[in-house]
Amino acid sequence: MAFQRQRLSRRVVNDLQKRSTSGVFFYMLVPPVLFFTDGYILRHLTPSLIFLSIFTLICLFRLVHVHISKKTPDTRRHDTWHKAVFVVSILSTALAWGVGSAIFLLYSDERTIHLLMIICTVGFCAGGVISFMPVLYLAVSYNFLMLVPAIAAVFIGGDAPSLGIAMILYSIYLVLISLRGNHEYWNALENEYLLEEKTRELEITSRTDVLTGLYNRRYFDELFEREWGLCSRRKSPLTLLICDIDHFKKVNDTHGHPAGDEYLKLISRLIQQVFQRETDLVARYGGEEFVVLLPDRDAEHTRELAQRLGKKIETAVLEYNKEKIQTTISQGVTSCIPAPDMDRDVLLTRADNAMYEAKNAGRNKIMVDMQ
Repeated sequence: MAFQRQRLSRRVVNDLQKRSTSGVFFYMLVPPVLFFTDGYILRHLTPSLIFLSIFTLICLFRLVHVHISKKTPDTRRHDTWHKAVFVVSILSTALAWGVGSAIFLLYSDERTIHLLMIICTVGFCAGGVISFMPVLYLAVSYNFLMLVPAIAAVFIGGDAPSLGIAMILYSIYLVLISLRGNHEYWNALENEYLLEEKTRELEITSRTDVLTGLYNRRYFDELFEREWGLCSRRKSPLTLLICDIDHFKKVNDTHGHPAGDEYLKLISRLIQQVFQRETDLVARYGGEEFVVLLPDRDAEHTRELAQRLGKKIETAVLEYNKEKIQTTISQGVTSCIPAPDMDRDVLLTRADNAMYEAKNAGRNKIMVDMQ
């Protein structure tokens, strides 16, 4: 999936919450300082209490929502709901402060509260824009909701038009900062995404066979060791099947190695069609040899699957350069319940020996080691 810019993903929301949560505490701290320090709240009790109550409740809601969002499961439904609530709570914070500051600028005749309101509005606006610039519309909306009501109040008051002009220029400057910061954030996020994708690709390449797309031998050995330990602890059966394409050298000699490669791809697809459980581990073990590791499955059940595989391959025909390629496979199957004192290589040896017995018995056979 290609990287999508400007998408409000869970990762971006988490970044926004980390960037802005600490600021919420300052939002809750500053209004009481404004109203209590010089006794303003005593002189204007009702408007002060209304503003403090509304603004504090919004801030508390944001803190509670951050806590809840961390506890809820990461499902699409919850994710969409939390994004919407998060955005609305942020814009509500800006709108509540913007409208509240404008009201105090218009209806209060005290110069001190005017000055403090403008200073806090400018400071809160800058902090919010920096915090929310990863989402451009959020940063710009926050900017306007905070500053536009105060700017309007300054012009309506009519006593400081130069201050209103300065605030307009300041708002424009914050928009420019938002654009630059947003671009830098998404460049960094895209680089991180591309690095993770490259790492994933390297991991896949390191554990898969380039030709067939199956697990390679090295990764199969790692999975074998893991499943051996799991089955040992569960005391459950672990079955191993080894199969080898009959007369594959003749295919290469007669039709060429490119044709042999295509035939190997066909065989790998047929094996995957038969062994379809998520826990069935199919790998190319080397050359024309394939292995299938089957946790929690006994040898008799595996023999039935091996018979089905043998018939599919026996009847499969690859047309290559107007020539038909058709052959068979020989299979060896063995199973055991791993024990802590057992060597897992013993299982490989038994399956390999059973496969060679199938070869010696005339090929296109299945031999099961029932030790």
